[in-house]
Amino acid sequence: MEIQEKILQTRKIQPTAMRILVLRAMQNSEHAISLTELEALFDQADKTTLYRTLKTFEKNKLVHSIDDGTGSMKYALCDETCDCLPEQAHMHFHCNKCELTFCMKEYNLPKIQIPKKFKAEETSLVVKGLCEKCS
Repeated sequence: MEIQEKILQTRKIQPTAMRILVLRAMQNSEHAISLTELEALFDQADKTTLYRTLKTFEKNKLVHSIDDGTGSMKYALCDETCDCLPEQAHMHFHCNKCELTFCMKEYNLPKIQIPKKFKAEETSLVVKGLCEKCS
Protein backbone atom coordinates (compact mmCIF):
# COMPACT_ATOMS: atom_id res chain seq x y z
CA MET A 1 0.00 0.00 0.00
CA GLU A 2 1.32 3.44 -0.95
CA ILE A 3 1.89 6.08 1.70
CA GLN A 4 -0.74 8.30 0.03
CA GLU A 5 -3.35 5.54 0.41
CA LYS A 6 -2.53 5.23 4.11
CA ILE A 7 -2.84 9.02 4.59
CA LEU A 8 -6.21 9.06 2.85
CA GLN A 9 -7.50 6.13 4.88
CA THR A 10 -6.32 7.80 8.12
CA ARG A 11 -8.62 10.73 7.27
CA LYS A 12 -11.43 8.33 6.28
CA ILE A 13 -11.16 9.21 2.58
CA GLN A 14 -11.69 6.43 0.05
CA PRO A 15 -8.45 6.24 -1.98
CA THR A 16 -9.09 6.62 -5.71
CA ALA A 17 -6.50 7.06 -8.43
CA MET A 18 -7.26 10.79 -8.76
CA ARG A 19 -7.19 11.41 -5.01
CA ILE A 20 -3.83 9.68 -4.74
CA LEU A 21 -2.45 11.75 -7.65
CA VAL A 22 -3.74 15.04 -6.18
CA LEU A 23 -2.36 14.21 -2.73
CA ARG A 24 1.02 13.35 -4.27
CA ALA A 25 1.06 16.65 -6.20
CA MET A 26 0.27 18.58 -3.02
CA GLN A 27 2.97 16.73 -1.09
CA ASN A 28 5.50 17.66 -3.78
CA SER A 29 4.55 21.35 -3.79
CA GLU A 30 6.38 23.88 -1.62
CA HIS A 31 3.46 26.30 -1.81
CA ALA A 32 -0.32 26.23 -1.57
CA ILE A 33 -1.99 25.05 -4.77
CA SER A 34 -5.00 26.46 -6.60
CA LEU A 35 -7.57 24.54 -8.62
CA THR A 36 -6.13 26.19 -11.75
CA GLU A 37 -2.64 24.86 -10.93
CA LEU A 38 -4.04 21.36 -10.43
CA GLU A 39 -5.84 21.60 -13.77
CA ALA A 40 -2.51 22.44 -15.44
CA LEU A 41 -0.82 19.45 -13.76
CA PHE A 42 -3.61 17.07 -14.77
CA ASP A 43 -4.66 18.40 -18.17
CA GLN A 44 -6.71 15.26 -18.90
CA ALA A 45 -8.64 15.48 -15.62
CA ASP A 46 -12.08 16.99 -15.33
CA LYS A 47 -12.19 20.31 -13.42
CA THR A 48 -15.23 19.13 -11.45
CA THR A 49 -13.40 15.98 -10.32
CA LEU A 50 -10.42 18.02 -9.14
CA TYR A 51 -12.70 20.48 -7.32
CA ARG A 52 -14.62 17.67 -5.62
CA THR A 53 -11.34 16.03 -4.62
CA LEU A 54 -10.16 19.25 -2.95
CA LYS A 55 -13.52 19.69 -1.20
CA THR A 56 -13.43 16.08 0.04
CA PHE A 57 -9.90 16.66 1.35
CA GLU A 58 -11.03 19.88 3.04
CA LYS A 59 -14.14 18.30 4.58
CA ASN A 60 -11.99 15.52 6.04
CA LYS A 61 -9.34 17.97 7.27
CA LEU A 62 -6.56 16.73 5.01
CA VAL A 63 -6.18 20.22 3.49
CA HIS A 64 -7.13 23.72 4.51
CA SER A 65 -8.20 26.49 2.17
CA ILE A 66 -6.51 29.88 2.03
CA ASP A 67 -8.16 33.05 0.77
CA ASP A 68 -5.07 35.10 -0.07
CA GLY A 69 -7.02 37.93 -1.67
CA THR A 70 -6.18 36.97 -5.27
CA GLY A 71 -9.67 35.72 -6.05
CA SER A 72 -8.44 32.14 -6.39
CA MET A 73 -8.68 29.89 -3.34
CA LYS A 74 -5.48 28.03 -2.50
CA TYR A 75 -5.20 24.68 -0.72
CA ALA A 76 -2.41 23.32 1.47
CA LEU A 77 -1.95 20.06 3.35
CA CYS A 78 -2.77 20.02 7.04
CA ASP A 79 -0.48 18.52 9.64
CA GLU A 80 -1.31 15.00 10.78
CA THR A 81 -2.79 16.24 14.07
CA CYS A 82 -4.69 19.21 12.61
CA ASP A 83 -8.43 19.50 13.16
CA CYS A 84 -8.63 22.91 11.46
CA LEU A 85 -9.85 24.58 14.63
CA PRO A 86 -9.47 28.37 14.98
CA GLU A 87 -6.84 27.89 17.70
CA GLN A 88 -4.73 25.85 15.26
CA ALA A 89 -4.68 28.61 12.63
CA HIS A 90 -1.36 29.81 11.30
CA MET A 91 -0.13 32.68 9.18
CA HIS A 92 0.11 32.55 5.38
CA PHE A 93 2.40 34.58 3.14
CA HIS A 94 1.53 35.69 -0.39
CA CYS A 95 4.35 36.90 -2.66
CA ASN A 96 3.34 39.90 -4.74
CA LYS A 97 5.96 39.08 -7.39
CA CYS A 98 5.76 35.31 -8.06
CA GLU A 99 2.16 35.19 -6.75
CA LEU A 100 2.75 32.03 -4.71
CA THR A 101 1.16 31.53 -1.30
CA PHE A 102 3.01 29.74 1.50
CA CYS A 103 1.91 28.27 4.83
CA MET A 104 3.88 29.64 7.75
CA LYS A 105 2.95 26.85 10.16
CA GLU A 106 5.59 27.89 12.66
CA TYR A 107 3.69 31.18 13.22
CA ASN A 108 0.41 30.46 15.00
CA LEU A 109 -2.21 33.16 15.17
CA PRO A 110 -2.81 34.64 18.61
CA LYS A 111 -6.05 33.85 20.39
CA ILE A 112 -8.61 36.51 19.57
CA GLN A 113 -11.14 37.58 22.19
CA ILE A 114 -14.61 38.04 20.72
CA PRO A 115 -17.93 38.93 22.40
CA LYS A 116 -19.66 36.12 24.31
CA LYS A 117 -22.59 35.74 21.91
CA PHE A 118 -20.26 35.28 18.92
CA LYS A 119 -18.64 31.99 17.91
CA ALA A 120 -15.43 31.96 15.87
CA GLU A 121 -15.35 29.29 13.19
CA GLU A 122 -12.17 30.29 11.39
CA THR A 123 -9.43 32.86 11.49
CA SER A 124 -6.90 33.91 8.90
CA LEU A 125 -3.91 36.15 8.46
CA VAL A 126 -2.23 36.68 5.11
CA VAL A 127 0.93 38.73 4.99
CA LYS A 128 1.83 40.07 1.55
CA GLY A 129 5.26 41.05 0.29
CA LEU A 130 8.20 39.36 -1.40
CA CYS A 131 9.19 35.75 -0.68
CA GLU A 132 12.79 34.74 -0.08
CA LYS A 133 13.32 33.90 -3.77
CA CYS A 134 11.89 37.21 -5.01
CA SER A 135 13.28 39.63 -2.44
